[in-house]
Amino acid sequence: MPLESPLLDLHRSAGAELAEYFGTLLPEQYKTFAAEYAAARDAVALIDSNYRACFSFSGPDAQRYLNAILTSNVRDLAAGQGAVGLLLTAQGHISAEVETLRLPDRLLAISHALVRDRTFSTFDKFIIMDDVTLEDFTQLLGTLDLVGPQAAAVVSQVAGVDITAGVPFSHFDATIGSISCRIVCHSFANQPAAMLITSRESLAELWQILLDRVRAYAGGPAGMRAVNSLRLESGTAWFGHDYDDKNIPHEAGLEHSHISYEKGCYTGQEIVERVRSRGHVNRRLTEMKFLAETSPAPQTKLTATVNDAVTEVGYVTSSGFSPLLALPLGLGYVRREHSAIGKRLDASGIIAEVVLPPLSEKKVTA
Repeated sequence: MPLESPLLDLHRSAGAELAEYFGTLLPEQYKTFAAEYAAARDAVALIDSNYRACFSFSGPDAQRYLNAILTSNVRDLAAGQGAVGLLLTAQGHISAEVETLRLPDRLLAISHALVRDRTFSTFDKFIIMDDVTLEDFTQLLGTLDLVGPQAAAVVSQVAGVDITAGVPFSHFDATIGSISCRIVCHSFANQPAAMLITSRESLAELWQILLDRVRAYAGGPAGMRAVNSLRLESGTAWFGHDYDDKNIPHEAGLEHSHISYEKGCYTGQEIVERVRSRGHVNRRLTEMKFLAETSPAPQTKLTATVNDAVTEVGYVTSSGFSPLLALPLGLGYVRREHSAIGKRLDASGIIAEVVLPPLSEKKVTA
């Protein structure tokens, strides 16, 4: 059974269709896909992002400890700063994606509820002689996201915070109405975006406050179907959809965004450095458009004709309709020799053409 957002009753009362994303039941669509996509692309959209897990690390060794097990540079974070990284296995496979936020008295490690138990267990088992207190805050906290070109204006109006001035993953204490929350600077589809963290009991009230403000800026709530289309158009991979513990960072294209090469040792570093020195991987997460009305399902095999023989060269990881292309768009792993722009592959009878993401001025991380 999937996990459930704590706001499901609110979404059901609004007539939302629900579906599973990141192992969590979330709104997929409220009224129309076109309106929700337009809000997120051209105005501002409010998103229920309660697919996250949150862990607290406190104690004198907390920062040193997290730095030793994540790929990101946690060591140098000051209060109000953050970084995104990976929790790797000893074999270099991606066990979890972790966003670390430095607070004055602790660190918050934000991951995915899909791997909550496994991630907590991994965090816990390496605490041996360290003076670290690990706590699971997942049931105490929740998150909402604001995306779109007017997201910064909404945050400024309701909280007096300028998210365009902060570096990625910087964060601020704020009060919205009477609700205390933490606002984290993100980016989405090449626009400033915000993640808002608050207590579970305040989520519904915060949702309503933000929804009223978003509608004043010609926006509205957006389901995950529209969010998925925009993230595919910007070439953004999702943990649990496009990469997981079957993949290493370089295959998923995360070697520049999620790994610090200046920090000290961490779990899985030997594999990361070995791949880095080799200069390439045999397969790579690749953007494709599908020349059909419908898109192939995840795990659909990708094939090519090599020396008159049909050869398997990869597989699809995710897909969705792209209004920019008026075609389905998706991601998948493709062998390096078949991943050139313009290369055409077969996805179970559907032509898959390798393309650059339509919104490819710069890659963003959700």
